[in-house]
Amino acid sequence: MPRNLLQDIKKIETTKRNKILNKYIPAVSKINEANINNNEEQKIKGSRYTLWIVALISLIFLFFALSFLFSKATVTINPKIKTLSLNQNLSAVKDSNTDKLSFDLVVLSDQESRLIKGGEEKDLKESAKGKVLLYNKFSSSPQLLLINTRLEGSNSKIYKTKTKTVIPGMNKDGTPGKVSVDIYALAPGEEYNSIPLDFKIFGFKGTSKYSKFDGRSVGDITGGFIGKSRQITDIQKTIAEKELKTSLENKLFNKVVSQIPEGFVLFKDATFFNIDDSDISPTSPDGSITINVQGTLYGFIFNEKKLTKKIVEFFIPDYDGSEVYISNIKDLTFALSNKEGIIFNDVTSIDFNIYGVQKVVYKFDSTKLVSELPGKNKKDFNQILSQYQNIDSASLSIRPIWKLSFPEKSKNIKVIVNYPK
Repeated sequence: MPRNLLQDIKKIETTKRNKILNKYIPAVSKINEANINNNEEQKIKGSRYTLWIVALISLIFLFFALSFLFSKATVTINPKIKTLSLNQNLSAVKDSNTDKLSFDLVVLSDQESRLIKGGEEKDLKESAKGKVLLYNKFSSSPQLLLINTRLEGSNSKIYKTKTKTVIPGMNKDGTPGKVSVDIYALAPGEEYNSIPLDFKIFGFKGTSKYSKFDGRSVGDITGGFIGKSRQITDIQKTIAEKELKTSLENKLFNKVVSQIPEGFVLFKDATFFNIDDSDISPTSPDGSITINVQGTLYGFIFNEKKLTKKIVEFFIPDYDGSEVYISNIKDLTFALSNKEGIIFNDVTSIDFNIYGVQKVVYKFDSTKLVSELPGKNKKDFNQILSQYQNIDSASLSIRPIWKLSFPEKSKNIKVIVNYPK
């Protein structure tokens, strides 16, 4: 019996120990497994942090590398400007090959027409009008014809010359001398209207000259009328002629301006307009007339560089020969000194006055500056600019902002010069 009791006690102890072990071993195992997992997660997280740091550093390096690779510089220049108040008498010659101040003369001609309808109906008597070419087959001496010289047409009607005229003599080769003259019918009426006619000088009838002086009308003879018609008043004619002259002058001026060669200047006051002819057509049966105005515009144009140099040398005592231009040179007022006595087609020299407030702008050699800046330190910028005398002020912008030197390539450097218009 004692032996069995001891055995029973051992069995009980073994059973208790097993129960305790079964209770704590799983917990210990879970703790060890958790520790292992934590260590692995920490290793993974550490690797990830390292990768992010390396990536960030690479991005920063790439950013700086690209910034330096694509760096830009912009230089803004305000050129030196001097304001002049001009009032100067100058002379110029018509010779573009001389070193003196010269001019060229531009000449343009044109015409304008306008139809005007009549107003109040009135009795009207109009003489037919036309133009005749008269020929001198008599001698080499010119033949004078007084105003109202009678011409006999091949229709047996008499017409008169409107002006005093001279028919030139025959040429040495026997070619007849000829002249054009306006004519009008001896009396009003439609019976004087005609297709082109042949003419003889009525006063030479019975002399040797009668067969040697003849003529032929240029186009039809028209305008003869007797009856009632709506009339154009003198005021209407005057106003229409004035408006036509203004319109023609403006048209010719715009044509001249469009044809001015580059490098030349035409002042508005350096153009002069002459009326060559003003003609009013015969009144039509409905009372309307056509007014024609023919005119010629003469303009003096100047080489802009030569004129600018002349002005600058006179008004700027310390002028050093730098290249300059006058920004608003076309706004100068031009006054021709001897306008009244001038014959434009024959003019070889002129005296004139120019006045106005002008800005003389000094030109800047931006190409030279760009060639000197690549790779230079930013702090040397002002020293480099000090070599240029035609600068009033300047500013510099370099990208990226932390870069302390100019780009290595000149194509990445831009120079802007603020020239006034």
